[in-house]
Amino acid sequence: MRVTSLKVVPRYAEIDQQGVVFNGHYLTWFDEACTALLDEVSVSYPELISSGVDFQVVHSEIDFLASVRWRDDVRVDAVCDHVGITSFAIAFTVLRSAPDTDGIEQVAVRGRNVYVVVSTDTWVKRPLPERLREALEAR
Repeated sequence: MRVTSLKVVPRYAEIDQQGVVFNGHYLTWFDEACTALLDEVSVSYPELISSGVDFQVVHSEIDFLASVRWRDDVRVDAVCDHVGITSFAIAFTVLRSAPDTDGIEQVAVRGRNVYVVVSTDTWVKRPLPERLREALEAR
């Protein structure tokens, strides 16, 4: 499986009173990494929408292993780990390097989203478009 990587620099506004990235921001990073994965396999999100399909997150998992702090060097890796009839899943790994890690990357967060493809007019579940299926399976 090929991995798509997205660089992130935690912004001040993403840090909570404990001095770490607030947990909800990881879902935003996952969403951006999913879009980057689609871009990398030449599946344009706007083209999917214009063809009458979209996808929605129906399940998320997040496991916290280490804190991510303001201005850490962060990379979010994304890989498609399941393709079904109407759904697909993307696994995410958030890696950080910071002064306290001597520049060595450390796994901070692992996560996974399950997405279901839906029609943009009725929001009813639909099979994955063939182009999307082929791109995700080729990974």
